[in-house]
Order: sequence, then C-alpha cells, then structure tokens
Amino acid sequence: MAEQYVNPFDDPENQFIVLINHHGQYSLWPEFKQTPSGWKQTFGPSGKQDCIEHIEANWQDIRV
Repeated sequence: MAEQYVNPFDDPENQFIVLINHHGQYSLWPEFKQTPSGWKQTFGPSGKQDCIEHIEANWQDIRV
C-alpha cells in the first residue's frame, strides 16, 4: 500500500512555531520547516493549539 501524504499542518505529532513579519502579520509554521525570509519566530515550538491561542491573543486586528 502506498504512503499517504499528510499535510504538515494536520499532523498532530508536529510541533509548531509562530512567525511574524514586518507588517505585524502572524503565521503558524511547522517547526521542522525552515523559517521563510522576512519572518521571525515569536513563539514556540509548541503544540498547534498553543500556537493558535498565542496568535489570537497577540494579533489584535487580522485585517491589517
């Protein structure tokens, strides 16, 4: 049987980090992936839910 692809954002085994860019926008990112250019780590590594809660508590207006 062939291996099935699992999206890294859906894998409950992964740890995540929270990134922020120069616009103050946040992103959830798998810990094992290299941080993209222009982003810096602001929280984690931690579980996905902890990272989501950090984003919700710190990103006051997601329309920006």
